[in-house]
Parts: sequence; structure tokens; C-alpha cells
Amino acid sequence: MYQWLEVDLGERTKITAVATQGRYGSSDWLISYLLMFSDTGHNWQQYRQEDSIGFFPGNSNADSVVQYKLQQPVVARFLRLIPLDWNLSGRIGLRLEIYGCSYTSDVVSLDGSSSLVYRLSPGLRRTPREVVSLKFKTLRNSGILVQAEGQEGLSLSLELERGKLLLLLRDVTLSSVPQRLVSLGSLLDDQHWHHVVMQRRSLHLNLTVDKHTEKVQMPAKFSHWDMEQSFSSLKPTRRNFHGCLENLLYNDLNLIELAKHTDRQGNVTFSCAEPVSVAVTFPGPQSFLQLPGGMASSWGDWSVGFQFRTWNKAGLLLTFDLPQQGGVVWLYLSEARLRLQILKDGRVLLELTAGSALNDGQWHLVELNSRRGRLTITVDKEGGGTAHASPSFPITPQSHLFFGGKSGTECRNPFNIFQGCMRLLTVDKQNVDLIMVQQKQLGNYSNLQIDMCGIIDRCSPSRCEHGGRCSQSWTVFHCNCSDSGYSGATCHSSVYEPSCEAYKHNGNTSGHFCIDVDGSGPVKPQLVYCNMTEENTWMVIQHNNTELSRVRPSPAIKQHSVHFDYMTEEEQLLAAISQSEHCEQELSYHCRMSQGSPFSWWLGGPGSGHLQTYWGGAQPGSRQCACGLQGDCVDPQHYCNCDADRLEWAEDSGLLVHKESLPVRSLVLGDVQRPGSEVAYRVGPLRCHGDKNFWNAAFFDKETSYLHFPTFHGELSADISFLFKTTASSGVFLENLGIKDFIRIELSSSTQVVFSFDVGNGPLEVRVESSVPLNDDRWHRVRAERNVKEASLRLDDLPAATQEAPADGHFHLQLNSQLFIGGTASRQKGFRGCIRSLQLNGVTLDLEERAKITPGVQPGCPGHCSSYGSLCQNQGRCVERANGFHCDCGLSAYTGVFCHTEVSASFRSGTSVSYTFKEPYELMRNSSALPSSIYSDMTLRGENVSLSFRTNQSPALLLYVSSYYREYLALLINNSRRHFDFKLPFSASRSLIKPALCCLISWKWIFFWC
Repeated sequence: MYQWLEVDLGERTKITAVATQGRYGSSDWLISYLLMFSDTGHNWQQYRQEDSIGFFPGNSNADSVVQYKLQQPVVARFLRLIPLDWNLSGRIGLRLEIYGCSYTSDVVSLDGSSSLVYRLSPGLRRTPREVVSLKFKTLRNSGILVQAEGQEGLSLSLELERGKLLLLLRDVTLSSVPQRLVSLGSLLDDQHWHHVVMQRRSLHLNLTVDKHTEKVQMPAKFSHWDMEQSFSSLKPTRRNFHGCLENLLYNDLNLIELAKHTDRQGNVTFSCAEPVSVAVTFPGPQSFLQLPGGMASSWGDWSVGFQFRTWNKAGLLLTFDLPQQGGVVWLYLSEARLRLQILKDGRVLLELTAGSALNDGQWHLVELNSRRGRLTITVDKEGGGTAHASPSFPITPQSHLFFGGKSGTECRNPFNIFQGCMRLLTVDKQNVDLIMVQQKQLGNYSNLQIDMCGIIDRCSPSRCEHGGRCSQSWTVFHCNCSDSGYSGATCHSSVYEPSCEAYKHNGNTSGHFCIDVDGSGPVKPQLVYCNMTEENTWMVIQHNNTELSRVRPSPAIKQHSVHFDYMTEEEQLLAAISQSEHCEQELSYHCRMSQGSPFSWWLGGPGSGHLQTYWGGAQPGSRQCACGLQGDCVDPQHYCNCDADRLEWAEDSGLLVHKESLPVRSLVLGDVQRPGSEVAYRVGPLRCHGDKNFWNAAFFDKETSYLHFPTFHGELSADISFLFKTTASSGVFLENLGIKDFIRIELSSSTQVVFSFDVGNGPLEVRVESSVPLNDDRWHRVRAERNVKEASLRLDDLPAATQEAPADGHFHLQLNSQLFIGGTASRQKGFRGCIRSLQLNGVTLDLEERAKITPGVQPGCPGHCSSYGSLCQNQGRCVERANGFHCDCGLSAYTGVFCHTEVSASFRSGTSVSYTFKEPYELMRNSSALPSSIYSDMTLRGENVSLSFRTNQSPALLLYVSSYYREYLALLINNSRRHFDFKLPFSASRSLIKPALCCLISWKWIFFWC
């Protein structure tokens, strides 16, 4: 039974809190309940906490008082409390108290052909900030709310379109088509009050609808724009607003109060005349509405109509039986289209289709008419679609109509359930009184919410981040992250590594890569070239002109300016520079009869750059070039070669290495107008190496040690990533507590990592189990994410473990204590080992800096070859560095960052390469041959020689090795056979012959000296 307690406050009141208590001296109390509000006693609206939680926890006994302060106060006259659960040992019983205060307002009602006009007085004092605020309610999904006109044909307007509020800019001097600046809100045609605030200061504008705000940058033409008049509507058009406005304010002016004494057009009433529109919500599988089918005329004429709105692509709208076992009519949604199907004994007698995209959350009108043997289904009249048929049998219901589903005693519904709202139901053109249905005086129903539409737009505002596209059904939303560069349930986590350094340590070699310097932060990914051929891993960012460019003299031009456009956006560029340990950019200036200083300079740094008067190889502010610092300029009286103004070409070149001055934005070259004057310049690409975040680490040497940081703020989305290595079997990596909420990541055993948290729905855990021990003193990567849809945990390259969040649960993570790294507030279950590259929501915590001042924690963490040494291939040797490792290829026949590139040569007939090795004993003191570096400091007891070859020559000598003792080793090809000749001490020469091989021969010879 659908029961409630309804309170009439007599007038609209601002409600701020409610309190409940059980019935005195009894076992009667509520455990949970819903709150509903209304202005008129109809069209109820459910109050939701955090836009998701609908129910309120009640009492646990009959005496205690439980009070809830509403997060957002509600203005209403009527309040309903609907019991959900109560003490099983008693009955429904409660004492209720409502807290609030009186509410006054100025209201105006507009009928779509009326309007208010307010013209600002010429003597009115202008303020630097303009604010327009109002409340509105309407049943129409389109209409112009407010339009503000100014000088030069410019105007701003707030308009409803398909239930969303748009801020539009019109410039009648350019186009009749308005420019959309922002869209905000959804389902605003629900006949409930919505609050709008528009604030403008110069070119900065904030638009707020209810609780959500968007920031807008206005076009430059609005810098000196003044508002002259504001309207609540324009001349009568189909797009005029139809509904009620409340407290329409411009700065401190009450425009509704002023409009009572000024211009108004059409039928304007200063009260809110609301039409009664009773909707019904079908929330779940057991929902249905049963109504009498009406009486068909003697001609068999019959009709049914209704409006519906939903997010689902499929669902049963209406079904009924035809008389005399004539079959069953099914009217349903499939792929967001309306379909009608008549079935009999499993056979399709008739099928019609109309409309499309009907799952857009808008109200759609459906009419089914049977008139004189012709069947018609219509969707949205002119703007939708129509389908016709002429069946050979009458289309009238036998007895009952079932909307949204069928009762449990009826046959099974072969189609999906309908989840959505319906209203304005008619049978045989007679309106259906849903209040009578609610009172059990008409028809029957199950699991319905009558006199309200409970639709929620889960994509407004969108929970999809980084440009992910949001779609939804009645119960859930989905984010399409394709082409965004991010992944996860809400497109929160970047799919790219943060630097070239990180790509290298994944085993990649030189090439173009997308890097995302702040992970899940606001900076977008950028495409860079990663040069991994040197000891340092260089990130290279190109610009539009890296070639040597020549500027010839021109008498009409005193200065030549050139601007450099980089291949990444400003925010990306500055973030990449900031994250790198070292950046440099080559700046070369060539001159002939052209003085550099003071006629030439360059701009570098953030934005458009700052004026710089030093040149490559010099220090900022020195007004010098590299030769000036080194003291070797061509003219000792000057600090730059080009300042000497000589006839010969001179050059001032070098590297700019001060990150604050990078990148080079533009170059201004002067003294180029004289006859014979010439200059040339080259600005190389920006090159950076070293990732300050990737190697930022701390070592925790005992369980009671920890680092602490400010509270982690990840209310709606939180991602945490780090690397760890340890020899311990358990320990807490990270913990942050709130009053009830918490978040924690820990090594629970030698093979398991656990991510646990509580946002008010009770503790949840996500676990990942490894098949190999994690306390092997090797680096392991952990990535945890928690958002409004799910929580996930990744460990190394293992599949992610996920845990879905409750669909209607709490989703704000509220923390208030310090963030503990490597331990807990209780100093128990601490972590012993290393933590590196710790990022929270794209922000790297500086573990090393904090470790320097924290007892029991050491900055940095050596020992990377145990984890990355396997990247060194082909006998390359892993060499430890303070930040990372290096592959030494000196003992390998390969080169490259991982000793993966084969060293080879092509020999013409009669050519060779000779190496002179240092003998183990200094027997050839008079030898003039200088030894090669290979094995120069080693005494070898054996030698390993390997080679690959390809040739069509025979005979040919592949390898010859001889010693001071006249011993030798030779590898030859003779008559398509390979010979291996050798002579050892105290032995005669020997020859081994191997069978012939065709085409490509690859053979490995190993010889050990005796």
C-alpha cells in the first residue's frame, strides 16, 4: 500500500531541516523514508541528497530525535513523508518537526504572447559587475526567458531549448543566426522552480542553473557593452516563454515590481497560474497501470493517446487483447523507435513503425486511432512520424488496457519493461484521472509513483571527463572515451605515459609518443618525439621553423620579426618544461655587417614571452653571448661576435638552458637595412630530459615511519598511482581518513594488494592477487581509481579488478585528516620499502623533499637494475644511476639504448678492419701500435667470438686473430665451405671443414684458450 503523511504549511515556506521521532511509549518508529515537496499539492518532487540518495535514515528507537539539515533548502507549501521501512515489532508511527522560515517573492505569469519590458535609466549608475537572477517554472521545453539588448546591435538572451538553458549572443550586424556560448541544465520543463544566475564582469561571465555553474569567456566586442533594456519575452512568437517567473533581479533592481508600473505587453498576471498536470512514473520491473478499455462505436472506432519520456531505447508502452481471441496488440519501443505489433498464436498479423530517437528524455505524444477499418499510429504529430494500415479485423480492446507492463497473473511480457514517465492519458478522447487511479477508484496499478515524474538526467552535468561522451538509460550512465586519450568508467585516467622517461622504462625505443604530463589532470596529451639513442632520454618538441633562415637587406624594413609556433598548446608546453629536469634550445645568430646588440633581441618564456637580451651560451640578463663569457670574441671590445660589425661572416651560437626563458617565442632582428647587411638565424627544437616526477622516491626503513601531506581532495573522482618495491610481506602504502569516510591502499600479503574506501555506503574493497611474490625487491606498479560509477585496481600488467558503486548511493568522498604515506595515523601496519612516482589526481607528491625532514624516511631509492636490467639485451650490462639505469653495450656487438641495434659493416674486396689488443703481459714494449680500448684492462682466460655474415664471394677470409706467440685463429670460406683453421701452443695446425650452407649463413664459433 502506497502510504504517506502530508503536511500543508499554508503558504510557500523555505524548509531547511526535518526531524523525526518514534511514537511516544511504543515500538512504532520509521527506519527510513522519502521526502516529497510540492507548491500545489500536485506534481510532487522527490528530495535527493547529492543528486542521488533519495531516502533518509530514520530512527532506531521511539525516543531519540534524528534531525537532517537539507543540503539545499527547499521552498514549498506541501511536504510528504513516505515510509519505506519501519520497526518490524511495531507499526508505522512518528513525530515530525519541520524547520524553516517564511518566504516572500514577486511572481509573474506569462502565456507565450505576453512580455515585460524594462529600460535602464540613462542616469542609472553603472557597476563593474552585472548580475541577473531569476527563478522560473514551465511545462514547455522551449521559450525565451530574458533578452538584454545593448549598443551596436549586440544582445544576450537566455533561452530554453529542449529543456536546456542556452546563453545566446546575437549580432544583427553580422548574422541573424545566434552564437551559442554555453548550454546548461536539463529537464527544465518539469514544472518545478529552477534558479538562474548570470554574472558578468567585463568579458568574464558565469552562468549558474540550480547548483551547476559554467564559466564563459565573452567575445572581445563585449568589452564596453552596456545593457539598455531587458525583456522576459519578445513580440509574440512560437518561441516565447510560457510559464512563471519569480524574483527577476538586475543587480539590486526588482524588475517584476518595477514592471507593475511600467511597460508590459499582452496578458501579464502577477501570480503563478499553474495548470494541473498529473504524471506517473514507472520505475521498475513490477510497474504497470491497468485501465478500462472503453467502448468502441458501432463502426469500431476507438482511440488511445498519451505522452511519455524515457532514456531507454526499448520498453513496453501499451498492450491489450483483441476481442474474440483475435490476438494481442503490443505497442513498444525498440531501438528508440515506436513499433506496433499484433500477434496471434505466435504469428505476426500486423507490424507498424514510426518515429525515431524517442529515448532523448523529451515528452513525446503517441496516438493510436482505429477509425472505420483504418489503423493509424502517430508520434509527435507534424514533427514526428505516422504509420497506417487497414487490417481485416477490428482493433479494439477486449477489456483492459495495460500501460508499461502487465500484472503477474497475465501472460509474460515478451518485450523489455518500460522505465519512464507518462501523462495526459486519454481513452476514446476522454482524459484519464490518475488521481482516481491513485485512490483506487479507477483501474489498478502496481509499483507506480503517481503525481510525479521521477526522471533524472544522469548526464547533466556530465560525469564523463576529458571530453568523454555521455549516454544513459533510466538507471545508469555510460561514458564513451574513444578518441579522448583517457579510459575508465568516467574517462578519468590517461592511457598515455607522463614522459619519454616512462616510455623508455617500458622497453620502448626512439619514436613519436603521446605524453600526458599530469595524468588525469586538465592538461591534454601532446605528441612529442622521444630520442632514446643517448644516455639521457630527450623529449623533442618541434616548431614551425627549425632550419637555418637567411634575412637579406631591405632598405624599407628596419627590423625583421619571426614568430615560432610549437606543435603543442601553451598549457601542454609549459607543463612539459616544468616537469623536466633540464631543457635546452639552440639559438644561432649569423651576421655580416649587422650589429646584434642593441638592435636585435628575442622573446622567451610563458605566454608571448619576455624580452631577452642575452644569447645562446650566456646567462640571463648578461647582455652577452657565449664568446663574451669565454673571452674569445673576435673583437675583445665586444661581448658578442656580431657586435663587431665586420665584413666577414660571424656567428654567435649556443644553447639556452634556463627553463624560465624557454621556449623561444619570437626573434627580432635589427640592423638589416644597410646595403651589404645580412643575417641568418636558426632556432632549434625544444629539447628536455629527465622526469622529476618519475624518479621521485622515498625509502621507509621501519613500520612506524611515514610521510604526511595535506588532505586529499577527490570527492567525485580519485586516482592514485605509484611504484613500490619491498622485501616485507605487508604494509599500508597510503591512508586518508574522514569522520566516517576513508581511503586506503595496502599490501595485505606477499601476493595481494587491496584498495578499500567508504563514501557513506559502507566499506568496499577491490583486491588484485598476483601469481608471483610482490616482496621480491623489484618495482611493481599500482593504479587505483574511484569514481561515481565504480572502483578499479591495477597491479603491474595484471587484469584490472573492479567494484561497481551503488546506483543510488552516496558518492562524495569526504576526508578531513592528513594524508599518510607509508604508514597510518595509528603507526601500525606501516610499509617498509620504497615508494616512487606517487601521483594523486595527476599531481605528484614530492616524497623526496618531505623525506629530507622526516625521521625514519630517506629520500630516493637506489637499485633499479633488479627491475629494469632485463631491458638490456644481447649481453648489454645494466649500470645503476641515481635516477634510473643505463645499458652499457661495450661488451656487446650491439648498440642503442637497450643494446638492440646490430653493429654491421659492408666490405669491398681487399678491405678489412683491424683491432690491436693490449697483450696480457708487456712483451711488446717497443711496439708502435696503440691498443684498442676493447679488453684493455682485462686478463682473459677464454674468448667468445660471434658474427653473422652474408656474401657471394669464395674464397674469403671472415676473421683472423693472431698473437705475439705466433698462434692464430682463422675463419674462411673456400669453395662454398667454411674452414676453421687454428694453431695452439705445442700443437700442429689443424683445419675443420663444415658443410656448405646456402644464401645466408649465421654461425657462432666459441673457442677457449688452454
